[in-house]
Amino acid sequence: MNLNQITVPSLDLTKSIPFYEQLGLKLIVEALPHYARFECPDGNATFSIHLVEELPVGDGIYVYFECKDLDTQVKILKEKGIVFDQDPVDQTWLWREARLRDLDGNKIILFFGGDNRLNPPWRIK
Repeated sequence: MNLNQITVPSLDLTKSIPFYEQLGLKLIVEALPHYARFECPDGNATFSIHLVEELPVGDGIYVYFECKDLDTQVKILKEKGIVFDQDPVDQTWLWREARLRDLDGNKIILFFGGDNRLNPPWRIK
């Protein structure tokens, strides 16, 4: 089994599409006003957004995108006007993370986990 894609809700795809393109995702399906799908720049995963009448209530969705050079990527995105809730910081689970939200409030975490992503010291054997 392999994870193919994640889909998040959006109130307005015409605003969400440019946001995700700024993050570096490549638009590959544009079925407005209801759906859009992107190709991630690394690997084979895709990411999509779909139109909803109202957003989920509560803590919501967290989407993680791994970046090989996290600090440089965050700097580039800030220069493009992307606002971050948290600059890159080393976490206790051995990942370095920066946090932001898309225009619909979905939580986006850009991170670098390296070998610890799949093989942390506490991995079950």
